[in-house]
Amino acid sequence: MSVEKPTKWLQTSIGSLCNLINGRAFKPKEWSEAGLPIIRIQNLNNPNATYNHYDGELADKHRIENGELLFAWSGTPGTSFGAHVWKGETAALNQHIFKIEFIEALIDKRFLRYAINQTLDELISGAHGGVGLRHVTKGKFEATDVAFPPLAEQKVIADKLDTLLAQVENTNARLERIPQILKRFRQSVLAAAVSGRINGSDISKWDRAQLIDIVTEKPRNGRSPKGVNYETPYRNLTLSATTSGQFLDGNFKYVELDIGDDSYLWVKNGDILIQRANTLDYVGISALYRGPDNAYVYPDLMMKCTTNERAIPEFLHLTLLSEPTRKYFRDNATGTSGNMPKINQKTVSETPISLPPIADQTEIVRRVDQLFAHADRIEQQVNNALARVNNLTQSILAKAFRGELTEQWRKDNPELISGENSAEALLERIKAERAAKKPGVRRTKIRKTEQAAK
Repeated sequence: MSVEKPTKWLQTSIGSLCNLINGRAFKPKEWSEAGLPIIRIQNLNNPNATYNHYDGELADKHRIENGELLFAWSGTPGTSFGAHVWKGETAALNQHIFKIEFIEALIDKRFLRYAINQTLDELISGAHGGVGLRHVTKGKFEATDVAFPPLAEQKVIADKLDTLLAQVENTNARLERIPQILKRFRQSVLAAAVSGRINGSDISKWDRAQLIDIVTEKPRNGRSPKGVNYETPYRNLTLSATTSGQFLDGNFKYVELDIGDDSYLWVKNGDILIQRANTLDYVGISALYRGPDNAYVYPDLMMKCTTNERAIPEFLHLTLLSEPTRKYFRDNATGTSGNMPKINQKTVSETPISLPPIADQTEIVRRVDQLFAHADRIEQQVNNALARVNNLTQSILAKAFRGELTEQWRKDNPELISGENSAEALLERIKAERAAKKPGVRRTKIRKTEQAAK
């Protein structure tokens, strides 16, 4: 990203400041239970990610110590790329990550990390590969320019960014906890709904029924013909249409079928669709369809239910989403140890239902809708706030690398940004020291890991 910078700053390439060492390509057969942890990209992005280990001989250049600067140069844009300071124990560096070697007495490590990450948009836009996996070449990375202020100002900028971005991360972490709080709130609302607490109903007077007692016919599977790449009258729903617990329009594939308008495969307004196969967390999840008749057909991995006069569709849907019913489906699913867990027609038909009078069902649904609408509004506000916070990080970095965060500091400390303290003088020292350290022939030391040496 090109931004206007203070006159005392320079623009220089990343390659003029450091050396890049790529990680080692460890083969799966080299992984072990003990030895050095292997740093992969997921270990930089996720502190809870598991590690593979290596206990063989390892070149010193691939050995990483706490505090070293690394750059992940391959992966998925938006999640994988970026500079990181390693905060773990001694480890082995995997491929697709550069170790960044630089003169720490002349360049502030924190500043360099921020400066590199400020260029991520530019680096990713020029990355090779497809829409998914992409990679930044060493040449592209080395040729990318970064802002380069005097050393004293680098430290001040890094201090300010540490403080400001820590506040942003703290705000982001608090906001990201709210969806889980809302999820628990919705479950508590459902629990109150199916127990009668939400409207003060006496559940002891409710009917004890099974799902088969309150639907017009037995639940039955749909059909899943092979999708076609042209438009047909038959839009076959995909599981993603109902996995959220709400019906999501537009999640379908076109298929060819030979059915009439009266076929059971058509989804009607007020039908409830239950997923009969999915992961254990989602098997039995349901959604209520409210829309025009015969707009969709439903697939083999769903069952369809239509309530009779004893229940309103919204109340049955709330019951199916409640934790006791979700647990009932999980406990009765088959194939949980290998294949996709499934529930059959008998399990769905025998689903226990506590059934209040129609008037109570209507009132319960009204109150749940009211509370859920309130939760939805809060969730939307949180999502909007998260978007603003995410933009705030880039805004703060942009200000920092335009020199705005240190404008007053430069006025107060002219002696620290001029003469022998200037960016020009600093860059010359870096070039001189790097040239002096550059060996005629590079020798790579090989050492055994601690485990292999024992």
